[in-house]
Amino acid sequence: MLEYEPKILLAFAETLGGNQEIFTWLMENGYQELGALSMCMRGSEEAFGWLMKNGYPQFGALDRAIDGDLKAYLWLLKNDFKLLAILADACHAKPEAIEYLNSNNLPIFLLIARKYITFRDNQTYDYHKKTF
Repeated sequence: MLEYEPKILLAFAETLGGNQEIFTWLMENGYQELGALSMCMRGSEEAFGWLMKNGYPQFGALDRAIDGDLKAYLWLLKNDFKLLAILADACHAKPEAIEYLNSNNLPIFLLIARKYITFRDNQTYDYHKKTF
C-alpha cells in the first residue's frame, strides 16, 4: 500500500467510516481496488470476489487476516506483504503492530486501523446485504 499517495490512503480511511462521497470518488478516479477493499472490510463478499478476480489477492488476504484467518495472514507474510500483515494486527490493536507503525513513521496506517476499529466496534450490520 505504500505505492499510494498519503492523500489517497487518507481517502480510503474515510470510506471505512462510511463516507459515500469519497468512496464514489475512489471508484471513479482509478482506485477501484481501494473502494473494493473498503467494501470488503465492511463485509461485502462481492467486493472480496472482485479483488480476487481483478488481481488484488493481497487485499483479499488482508481482509481475511483482519477477520482472523491465519492462512491468509501467513500468505501475506510469505508473499512479502509484511505491511499488510502488520495492518491486520493493528486492526486488532496489537501493541507490536502499533509500535512498528509508529517507529517507522507510518501514521496513515494507524489511522486506517483506527477507522476500521471504530467501524467494527460501533456498526451493527448484516454483511449479507452489502453490495459492491
